[in-house]
Amino acid sequence: MASMMITTYQRIAFVFFFSFLCFYNLFSRAASSRIRITRGDMIRDREGETLVSESVNFVMGFFSLDNSSSRYVGIWYYDIPGPAVIWVANRDNPIKDTAGSITVARDGNLVVLDGGMNQVWSSNVSIQNSNNSEAVLHDDGNLVLSSAKKEVWQSFENPSDTYVPGMKVPVGVPMGKSYVFTSWKSATDPSPGNYTMGVDPEGLPQIVVWEGQKRRWRSGYWDGRIFQGVYMTGGLLYGFTLNGDGRGGRYFIYNPLNGTDKVRFQVGWDGYEREFRWNEAEKHWSEIQKGPLNDCEVYNKCGSFGACDLSTSGSPVCSCIRGFEPKHRDEWDKGNSSGGCERITPLKAQRNATSGTEVSVGEDGFFDRRSMKLPDFARVISTDDCESDCLKNASCTAYANVLGIGCMVWYGELVDIQHFENGGNTLHIRLADSELGDGRRKNRIVIISAVVAGLICLGIFVWLVWRFKGKLQVLPTVSSASCCKNSDVLPVFDASKSRDMSAEFSGSADLSLEGNQLSGPEFPLFNFSCISIATDNFSEENKLGQGGFGPVYKVKMLPFIPIFHLKCNKIICSISQGKLPSGEQIAVKRLSRRSGQGLEEFKNEMMLIAKLQHRNLVRLMGCSIQGDEKLLVYEYMPNKSLDCFLFDPVKQTQLDWNRRIEIIEGIARGLLYLHRDSRLRIIHRDLKASNILLDENMNPKISDFGLARIFGGNQNEANTNRVVGTYGYMAPEYAMEGLFSVKSDVYSFGILLLEILSGRRNTSFRQSDDSSLIGYAWHLWNEHRAMELVDPCIRASSPKNKALRCIHIGMLCVQDSAAHRPTMSSVVLMLESEATALPLPTQPLITSMRRSEDREFYMDGLDVSNDLTVSMVVGR
Repeated sequence: MASMMITTYQRIAFVFFFSFLCFYNLFSRAASSRIRITRGDMIRDREGETLVSESVNFVMGFFSLDNSSSRYVGIWYYDIPGPAVIWVANRDNPIKDTAGSITVARDGNLVVLDGGMNQVWSSNVSIQNSNNSEAVLHDDGNLVLSSAKKEVWQSFENPSDTYVPGMKVPVGVPMGKSYVFTSWKSATDPSPGNYTMGVDPEGLPQIVVWEGQKRRWRSGYWDGRIFQGVYMTGGLLYGFTLNGDGRGGRYFIYNPLNGTDKVRFQVGWDGYEREFRWNEAEKHWSEIQKGPLNDCEVYNKCGSFGACDLSTSGSPVCSCIRGFEPKHRDEWDKGNSSGGCERITPLKAQRNATSGTEVSVGEDGFFDRRSMKLPDFARVISTDDCESDCLKNASCTAYANVLGIGCMVWYGELVDIQHFENGGNTLHIRLADSELGDGRRKNRIVIISAVVAGLICLGIFVWLVWRFKGKLQVLPTVSSASCCKNSDVLPVFDASKSRDMSAEFSGSADLSLEGNQLSGPEFPLFNFSCISIATDNFSEENKLGQGGFGPVYKVKMLPFIPIFHLKCNKIICSISQGKLPSGEQIAVKRLSRRSGQGLEEFKNEMMLIAKLQHRNLVRLMGCSIQGDEKLLVYEYMPNKSLDCFLFDPVKQTQLDWNRRIEIIEGIARGLLYLHRDSRLRIIHRDLKASNILLDENMNPKISDFGLARIFGGNQNEANTNRVVGTYGYMAPEYAMEGLFSVKSDVYSFGILLLEILSGRRNTSFRQSDDSSLIGYAWHLWNEHRAMELVDPCIRASSPKNKALRCIHIGMLCVQDSAAHRPTMSSVVLMLESEATALPLPTQPLITSMRRSEDREFYMDGLDVSNDLTVSMVVGR
């Protein structure tokens, strides 16, 4: 019995002892870490003491490399082994033992001392009130020294070899002054190496890596969205921004799309610029970008006027651009192309200077080389005619018009040129007239031949018309009486056919409207032959886009397209400048035979919006039916659809904050008209970026009503046995249970609002931790980082309160429960009045089954079109 009691006491004592050790370890670790250093404080290497950021993202302390006795002071990621050092203080003056320390000296500077209290490194700034100096390590890895609450020094302005998100790198700072990243000497020696990296101080913004004073690699020019000389996707594409500092200066900054990602850029000891991202699952740093990526990216690989190309053989191939030849042919043939190329025929000004008199030769011209990495040392000039200005300057050797930059010109030699398989820009290279002669003569021959052939064909056509005019009738479907009565308008069907067509289309009960939608001049029926000719027989050249219904074509822009009726001897159909006689410019949607939609959708769209009139809805001008051919004629939208701008890396910059808000509010007003203010309540069911068209003033107009449905009349008796629409935009209750209401459109509007604000597709998150844009937005919203959702190209110019309010509205619209979503009238009020209080959104779980109480709430509070089981799911 006694032995049993002893055993029990021993166990209790062991538990207490073990607990004491655990708490002691925690307290000792807490005591060894600080969040600030003030005068009199010491961080001692021997004691293992460190300085940590408030959220313990980064740590500063002593470290050594490769079992070396040399000790350095650095900053690294707290929870990542390695360590992955992002900054080193005494990189060229290591301490030989563990007797070193970090403190704030009497003069207020942060210093590193060795065991003999000798200073081996200092922040070395002038501080007036040194008694109040303190050093704090921020959560972004920036070590900041302050005096009297004013920052006097920071590590971000005195970098080592690594750039991390949040660092501001000024543009236009002379090389050697600051903000240049210097490589380590080797992988285990952080002393300054042979390579540096920074923003080019000599010209347009671009990233350059130098080896000593020589350039080794460059990123290409910044066009407001990307660096044009490297392939930028993912985080690279959406992370960098060039902002103003409010004092006339500019700076680059990088913020990852996912704020929790650990990303760093480094100029390596081997001269390569790399981007790394921490892979939490595999616990290692993944290299996701490298420069130079290949031999063609090595600076000026092929010398002056030489272009490097990898697209043909996979290995670097150097060639002289047109009008030039190798400067040293023997060396070039041996594979040494560093000598570059020289001009074969001097330019006109050079020949005049050589002869001393005016030479009677042709004018210089330009040869276009496409898909190029533009040469180094460009200048930007303000001009409306880049080509003309370049020709006026005898020293101008090339020019390029680049979206986001403007007119770029080069004087003297063209260096560091590369040909891309995809992407790049068109470079216009100045050549002597004789170097362009063959091309110019060929163009003249082609033009003359085309004119002669056209005249011959026209003569033959006129002769055939005269010879067989008694037997020809161009439009047999049109009666002579009809054409002779009305010979100057595009619609050529007579009234009886309109009534017949109307009767045919009104046969479907679920599509019929009050009154006759297709009678009278309000909804004309167009002759198919007219439309076919006006679109050049629906050629690819005139194709504007492709949807689930079918392709959309622009009416051909010809001075005059006549169609004759020979018996009447009159023009019965004409389109002038792609417009109707009344002046409206038009586009044509053609039902594709391969489309999943058919006659029902065609009739639905034609009858549904025949009399809808709203400035934010695309206007239907009429239709055309001939056999299996079915066409809808719409007003023409010159800026195509919203997705052409919103998801294009270059065009996206044209949508500034004010423009995006105007588009959001316009879409909201258009939906409100459909849901409440039109004669019938209409549910669109396919609201998405590609169905929002933009007119010449970038005003949004909702289009594509092929899937729309009407609430009212006998609609509650209709059956819907399939879910149609676009995945990613469909509300959960509609996609999963076939239930739709006005709240289904509200959900789609919420997705669209978040896409407009972020500049990203809802479906672009499939390979990320967040399954959709909704999940990503909620993740940021829940962590009070919602501003990170805003497109980086407009984030700096976005009013924070307005942007957060719009995101808040979007989160309300995409809630799982339809009953919890606002109506469009509430949404419009929220957007237009900041005085309106907003409820808190619930987390959108996107669950497969709604809770029973939500379902009952939904059924009681909404007009539901059906409660049927979905038998087939059709996505577009």
